[in-house]
Amino acid sequence: MRQAFPFSAIVGQEEMKRALLVAAVDPTIGGVLVFGDRGTGKSTAVRALAALLPPMRVVDGCRYACDPAGALCDECLARPEPRGERLAPVAVVDMPLGATEDRVVGALDLERALTRGERAFEPGLLARANRGFLYIDEVNLLEDHLVDLLIDVAASGENVVEREGLSVRHPARFVLVGSGNPEEGELRPQLLDRFGLSVEVGTPTDIAERIDIVRRRDAYERDPAAFCARWQGEDERLRARIEAARALLPSVDVPDAVLEHAARLCMALGTDGLRAELTLLRAARALACLDGETAASVRQVEQVAPSALRHRLRRDPLDEAGSTVRVERAILQLAGRSGAEPAPTPTHPPILGAAA
Repeated sequence: MRQAFPFSAIVGQEEMKRALLVAAVDPTIGGVLVFGDRGTGKSTAVRALAALLPPMRVVDGCRYACDPAGALCDECLARPEPRGERLAPVAVVDMPLGATEDRVVGALDLERALTRGERAFEPGLLARANRGFLYIDEVNLLEDHLVDLLIDVAASGENVVEREGLSVRHPARFVLVGSGNPEEGELRPQLLDRFGLSVEVGTPTDIAERIDIVRRRDAYERDPAAFCARWQGEDERLRARIEAARALLPSVDVPDAVLEHAARLCMALGTDGLRAELTLLRAARALACLDGETAASVRQVEQVAPSALRHRLRRDPLDEAGSTVRVERAILQLAGRSGAEPAPTPTHPPILGAAA
């Protein structure tokens, strides 16, 4: 099996890379939606994340990758102690658009039913994605009944299957990552709201950046092993950075002044509910951990604000500016600067020094 393109070797797309890393540090942020042109590295970045993430501790033999130090599924609770443990890679599970509901949630194991006469549960994609990432390409084309299912599971963190005489409940906590092209259709508002961060990616307009992208991709296609070996050190340093950020996360503080700034920003933009503030708080804290800092700052709130807020804004018929410009303009106004002119496009300080 060919190695995935190294995450550290991805050129540009700083906001997308930052959002994925932030979600990897704190999965409670709620997932990442990446919308943009075809051929801009959306799928490449998500698949590269799988090889980058540090392994996790799981109960040996558990079909749901239960955390030995956390809440256990019914199957693990039924096992005699002591339960074995092992290290396992974090799963990044692809959910095809044409997947059946049985394939997603799980169903009766027909082989065991026919050969042994036993009624047993065959886990689906949601079980495989527990404690990992569930990736849906072209998520805006997903069928409505699967959208409803994902909304329910994302809200509860559990998958409940009641069919063919089976009654199964198992953990299904995952980071939902979706990508798509907005020209092919919009995402249902109910599912859109479940994504913590939303990122817009575009085709690079800088000639040097375009050349660098093509060169790296060509080198990877010609000799994947040699190309991945060249970037192994950078990926290992980034993996260590993620591990350090996760360890730091419980102790990082969000000062009242920073939280007040986040609340004022959400009020200025007229976001509904309090999910926007919670996302801003968690994303800024995770970014502070990646930066190796012990407290989140206003700077980090403003760095993640476009990703956390652009998909939560109501459409204003009197304002033709895009959602990203509206967020940047609100940041300038809160800083006491003139909001008459749209804010310049942010430069997005590189999250990866070697790949910028």
